Amino acid sequence: YKPSTLEAPQPAPTLTNLTREELLAQLQKSIHHEVLEGNVGYLQVDDLPSQEVLSELGGFLVTHMWRQLMNTSALVLDLRDCAGGHISGIPYFISYLHPGNTVMHVDTIYDRPSNTTTEIWTLPNVLGERYSADKDVVVLTSGRTGGVAEDIVYILKQMRRGIVVGERTEGGALDLQKLRIGQSNFFLTLPVSRSLGPLGGGGQTWEGSGVLPCVGIPAEQALEKALAILTLRRALPGVVLRLQEALQDYYTLVDRVPGLLHRLASMDYSAVVSEEDLVTKLNAGLQAVSEDPRLLVRVTGPRESSSRPETGPND
Repeated sequence: YKPSTLEAPQPAPTLTNLTREELLAQLQKSIHHEVLEGNVGYLQVDDLPSQEVLSELGGFLVTHMWRQLMNTSALVLDLRDCAGGHISGIPYFISYLHPGNTVMHVDTIYDRPSNTTTEIWTLPNVLGERYSADKDVVVLTSGRTGGVAEDIVYILKQMRRGIVVGERTEGGALDLQKLRIGQSNFFLTLPVSRSLGPLGGGGQTWEGSGVLPCVGIPAEQALEKALAILTLRRALPGVVLRLQEALQDYYTLVDRVPGLLHRLASMDYSAVVSEEDLVTKLNAGLQAVSEDPRLLVRVTGPRESSSRPETGPND
């Protein structure tokens, strides 16, 4: 209810109404980047710019932000405070994390006022380079992550390109409009567009339910947890190598060793986010090949003796 004879409030000026210098200032407020310890890239986005803004300032973003993140070993995309943005900016963010130059249909948006649908595809070419598919991406979320930001989280999760860490997202709508009810002083704010979610199948999307994280944790602890997950994932190749060496040197069922080594080398470790995940996966793979109940991998914690230095979990 708004007791006024004025029409419904007009939306604030968009970024495209600003000068180039004002656009840069706005972008630097809503997008922050740095390289964290362990050569982990950190990109915080609090508002997703539109296609027009990204087209105008793409060169600046690539030169002053993206190139500094390209050489990192992993990337954390922080969307915990991103409550919205422009639908047209979605392809730009997804495309830099989508491997190769092949295009991919990632969403279809239905707009009720115009009764139209718009397909969203990744871009066949990007300015600068794409982030390597061999590098991990962790997406941070909170209960405030909403709208367009949720679409990005949903797409990356469905593509298996991002490990989502944090809280269930808001479950909001892509676009809201404030409408006057007749000639009264009452206004109704409601969603006017929705995602049809082609990646999820069955017409299911995050709207109303939110995106569930892969690792649920309070939002304020999400970055710390993400860095711990990336530390574990950096150690994965070494763990697998030591296990392969141990099998070659010590396992008595020699005829089964080649099959075990092949299984370890071909396993998909993309969903491993904890030591328990890794142990479960390794044991399942080893048992499937060896059929030997004695062959087990387990997690051992730090040694309690004060006379010996503490060590981390071992394979």
